[in-house]
Amino acid sequence: MKTRFVLLYLCGIMVMSCGEDTNTTQVLETTDNTEQSAKITAKTIESIGYKDYALSSESESAVVTWERYHELATQISYLKKADFSFFNGDIELLTKFTEEFKTQMPDQFKVNPILSRNAIVETDLLKLNENLTLDNIKRSEKLLSIKALFVSFSNLNYQINEKLESDFYDKIQPE
Repeated sequence: MKTRFVLLYLCGIMVMSCGEDTNTTQVLETTDNTEQSAKITAKTIESIGYKDYALSSESESAVVTWERYHELATQISYLKKADFSFFNGDIELLTKFTEEFKTQMPDQFKVNPILSRNAIVETDLLKLNENLTLDNIKRSEKLLSIKALFVSFSNLNYQINEKLESDFYDKIQPE
Protein backbone atom coordinates (compact mmCIF):
# COMPACT_ATOMS: atom_id res chain seq x y z
CA MET A 1 0.00 0.00 0.00
CA LYS A 2 2.85 2.36 0.84
CA THR A 3 4.57 1.69 -2.47
CA ARG A 4 1.41 2.62 -4.37
CA PHE A 5 1.17 5.89 -2.41
CA VAL A 6 4.83 6.73 -3.02
CA LEU A 7 4.49 5.85 -6.72
CA LEU A 8 1.37 7.99 -7.05
CA TYR A 9 3.12 10.86 -5.23
CA LEU A 10 6.15 10.68 -7.58
CA CYS A 11 3.93 10.61 -10.67
CA GLY A 12 2.10 13.71 -9.40
CA ILE A 13 5.39 15.57 -8.91
CA MET A 14 6.54 14.63 -12.41
CA VAL A 15 3.29 15.83 -13.97
CA MET A 16 3.46 19.13 -12.09
CA SER A 17 7.11 19.71 -13.02
CA CYS A 18 6.40 19.05 -16.71
CA GLY A 19 3.78 21.79 -16.70
CA GLU A 20 6.33 24.31 -15.40
CA ASP A 21 8.64 23.78 -18.38
CA THR A 22 6.02 24.89 -20.92
CA ASN A 23 5.32 28.07 -18.94
CA THR A 24 9.02 28.89 -18.89
CA THR A 25 9.21 28.43 -22.64
CA GLN A 26 6.32 30.83 -23.17
CA VAL A 27 8.03 33.46 -21.05
CA LEU A 28 11.26 33.10 -23.04
CA GLU A 29 9.40 33.51 -26.32
CA THR A 30 7.74 36.65 -25.03
CA THR A 31 11.07 38.21 -24.06
CA ASP A 32 12.49 37.37 -27.49
CA ASN A 33 9.58 39.19 -29.14
CA THR A 34 10.06 42.28 -26.97
CA GLU A 35 13.78 42.29 -27.80
CA GLN A 36 12.98 42.23 -31.51
CA SER A 37 10.48 45.06 -31.26
CA ALA A 38 12.58 47.37 -29.03
CA LYS A 39 13.48 50.51 -30.92
CA ILE A 40 17.09 51.45 -31.57
CA THR A 41 17.68 55.03 -30.49
CA ALA A 42 20.52 57.50 -31.03
CA LYS A 43 21.53 56.99 -27.40
CA THR A 44 21.82 53.24 -27.99
CA ILE A 45 23.97 53.80 -31.07
CA GLU A 46 26.18 56.28 -29.18
CA SER A 47 26.93 53.58 -26.62
CA ILE A 48 28.47 51.32 -29.29
CA GLY A 49 32.19 51.11 -28.63
CA TYR A 50 34.72 51.10 -31.48
CA LYS A 51 37.78 53.03 -32.67
CA ASP A 52 36.67 55.78 -34.99
CA TYR A 53 39.44 56.93 -37.34
CA ALA A 54 38.95 60.25 -39.09
CA LEU A 55 40.65 61.27 -42.30
CA SER A 56 43.78 63.38 -42.06
CA SER A 57 43.84 66.75 -43.80
CA GLU A 58 45.88 65.25 -46.66
CA SER A 59 43.39 62.42 -47.01
CA GLU A 60 40.45 64.81 -47.01
CA SER A 61 41.98 66.74 -49.90
CA ALA A 62 42.65 63.46 -51.74
CA VAL A 63 39.01 62.26 -51.48
CA VAL A 64 37.48 65.63 -52.33
CA THR A 65 36.42 64.35 -55.79
CA TRP A 66 35.09 61.02 -54.48
CA GLU A 67 31.41 61.97 -54.24
CA ARG A 68 30.10 58.58 -53.08
CA TYR A 69 32.60 58.52 -50.23
CA HIS A 70 31.24 61.84 -48.97
CA GLU A 71 27.68 60.60 -49.35
CA LEU A 72 28.48 57.46 -47.36
CA ALA A 73 30.18 59.51 -44.64
CA THR A 74 27.08 61.72 -44.44
CA GLN A 75 24.75 58.71 -44.26
CA ILE A 76 26.86 57.15 -41.51
CA SER A 77 26.62 60.38 -39.52
CA TYR A 78 22.82 60.15 -39.94
CA LEU A 79 22.97 56.52 -38.82
CA LYS A 80 24.68 57.66 -35.62
CA LYS A 81 21.55 59.74 -35.00
CA ALA A 82 19.33 56.65 -35.57
CA ASP A 83 18.21 57.70 -39.06
CA PHE A 84 17.95 54.41 -40.95
CA SER A 85 16.30 55.75 -44.12
CA PHE A 86 19.32 55.17 -46.38
CA PHE A 87 20.22 51.78 -44.94
CA ASN A 88 16.80 50.15 -44.86
CA GLY A 89 15.77 51.34 -48.31
CA ASP A 90 15.55 49.43 -51.58
CA ILE A 91 18.33 46.87 -52.07
CA GLU A 92 18.70 47.82 -55.75
CA LEU A 93 19.49 51.44 -54.85
CA LEU A 94 22.02 50.32 -52.27
CA THR A 95 23.66 47.95 -54.75
CA LYS A 96 23.83 50.73 -57.34
CA PHE A 97 25.38 53.00 -54.70
CA THR A 98 28.08 50.46 -53.84
CA GLU A 99 28.92 49.99 -57.52
CA GLU A 100 29.28 53.75 -57.97
CA PHE A 101 31.31 53.89 -54.74
CA LYS A 102 33.81 51.46 -56.28
CA THR A 103 33.97 53.02 -59.72
CA GLN A 104 34.38 56.60 -58.48
CA MET A 105 37.30 55.67 -56.25
CA PRO A 106 40.37 57.76 -57.11
CA ASP A 107 43.11 55.80 -58.88
CA GLN A 108 45.67 56.39 -56.14
CA PHE A 109 43.45 54.40 -53.74
CA LYS A 110 43.12 51.36 -56.00
CA VAL A 111 45.55 49.27 -53.96
CA ASN A 112 44.83 45.97 -52.24
CA PRO A 113 44.47 47.19 -48.61
CA ILE A 114 41.95 49.87 -49.59
CA LEU A 115 40.12 47.66 -52.07
CA SER A 116 39.70 44.97 -49.42
CA ARG A 117 38.37 47.51 -46.89
CA ASN A 118 36.03 48.76 -49.58
CA ALA A 119 34.71 45.23 -50.10
CA ILE A 120 34.14 44.88 -46.36
CA VAL A 121 32.24 48.18 -46.26
CA GLU A 122 30.07 46.95 -49.14
CA THR A 123 29.38 43.66 -47.37
CA ASP A 124 28.49 45.40 -44.12
CA LEU A 125 26.19 47.82 -45.94
CA LEU A 126 24.27 44.97 -47.53
CA LYS A 127 24.16 42.98 -44.29
CA LEU A 128 22.84 46.01 -42.39
CA ASN A 129 20.18 46.48 -45.05
CA GLU A 130 19.11 42.85 -44.66
CA ASN A 131 18.98 43.07 -40.88
CA LEU A 132 17.01 46.31 -40.85
CA THR A 133 14.44 45.25 -43.44
CA LEU A 134 13.65 41.81 -41.99
CA ASP A 135 11.19 41.69 -39.10
CA ASN A 136 12.48 38.56 -37.38
CA ILE A 137 16.00 39.88 -36.69
CA LYS A 138 16.79 40.55 -33.05
CA ARG A 139 17.71 44.02 -31.88
CA SER A 140 21.12 42.79 -30.74
CA GLU A 141 21.88 41.50 -34.25
CA LYS A 142 20.89 44.86 -35.72
CA LEU A 143 23.22 46.63 -33.30
CA LEU A 144 26.05 44.28 -34.24
CA SER A 145 25.47 45.08 -37.91
CA ILE A 146 25.55 48.80 -37.17
CA LYS A 147 28.78 48.38 -35.23
CA ALA A 148 30.30 46.31 -38.07
CA LEU A 149 29.55 49.09 -40.56
CA PHE A 150 31.07 51.71 -38.25
CA VAL A 151 34.20 49.62 -37.79
CA SER A 152 34.60 48.84 -41.49
CA PHE A 153 34.18 52.50 -42.51
CA SER A 154 36.62 53.56 -39.81
CA ASN A 155 39.14 50.98 -41.04
CA LEU A 156 38.70 52.29 -44.60
CA ASN A 157 39.59 55.76 -43.31
CA TYR A 158 42.60 54.31 -41.52
CA GLN A 159 43.85 52.59 -44.68
CA ILE A 160 43.43 55.77 -46.72
CA ASN A 161 45.48 57.66 -44.14
CA GLU A 162 48.14 54.93 -44.12
CA LYS A 163 48.36 54.90 -47.92
CA LEU A 164 48.92 58.63 -48.17
CA GLU A 165 51.40 58.60 -45.30
CA SER A 166 53.41 55.80 -46.90
CA ASP A 167 53.35 57.64 -50.24
CA PHE A 168 54.68 60.74 -48.49
CA TYR A 169 57.56 58.84 -46.87
CA ASP A 170 58.39 57.04 -50.10
CA LYS A 171 58.96 60.42 -51.79
CA ILE A 172 61.55 61.46 -49.22
CA GLN A 173 65.04 60.87 -50.57
CA PRO A 174 68.05 60.39 -48.32
CA GLU A 175 70.53 63.25 -48.42
